[in-house]
Amino acid sequence: MLDVGTKAPDFSVKDQDGNTVTLSEFKGKSVVLYFYPKDDTPGCTREGIGFSEKKSEFELKNAVVLGVSKDSVSSHKSFCTKYNLNISLLSDENMDILEPYGAWGEKKNYGKTYMGIIRCTFIIDPTGVITKVWKSVKVDGHVDKVLEALS
Repeated sequence: MLDVGTKAPDFSVKDQDGNTVTLSEFKGKSVVLYFYPKDDTPGCTREGIGFSEKKSEFELKNAVVLGVSKDSVSSHKSFCTKYNLNISLLSDENMDILEPYGAWGEKKNYGKTYMGIIRCTFIIDPTGVITKVWKSVKVDGHVDKVLEALS
């Protein structure tokens, strides 16, 4: 997983509306890049709703929030519609973002080991450098911690 002080790798993927999104288009803004395992699952839904509810507070801090999972564009669209999510969700089916950021790795659940998305969050400053990393996110309270870290 990438560390603080590292230049954030650029990417080019589709969002829930089928628009191409690149990290470089946000130069001059802070970017909150959060990785989550799966659309429409309990923790991921709480996290998406949390970021959506505080979108205006992130904007006041000159920050944009981008969620990333392996789900398809159409899955993201349904997820956003179902829960009125107003943030961009990026479809990374080919792991163009997950792998370079180290958000894909070994996980354990109920005694089973498997490969999957590690729930983590990065803050990338307006010059494209990673300034904060949460390597193992607990959903409850996380959105507020990210907002606080942007002050």
